[in-house]
Amino acid sequence: MGGNSKAEGGRLTTHVLDTATGKPAAGLKISLYRVSGNSHKKLKDVVTNADGRCDAPLLIGKEFKTGQYELVFFAGDYLRASGVELPDPSFLDQVPLRFGMSEETHYHVPLLVSPYGYSTYRGS
Repeated sequence: MGGNSKAEGGRLTTHVLDTATGKPAAGLKISLYRVSGNSHKKLKDVVTNADGRCDAPLLIGKEFKTGQYELVFFAGDYLRASGVELPDPSFLDQVPLRFGMSEETHYHVPLLVSPYGYSTYRGS
């Protein structure tokens, strides 16, 4: 993958898998926020590519700072766009994941999603 592949410094990446279909969740919008107390500062919006990943790290280099963050995955929009019949209101719509990054290293925060459940973990 070109670009900054040095071990030093931190970076944040994610990907989304649709566990109902067993395929990457392409075209899913994600918002990234920095969280401080009750304050949320939106840093960026991205959309997953055909591989369910973002085209570049969400944070890297000077953008990366330790602290609390939140990723909001727009799962309901993705599921409706993929043709899944959902009740109104849908069980899952926006999926917020709040997490902390305490070291300048690689943090990978993936989402496994289906119409009625999701999970995450610290990946590599």
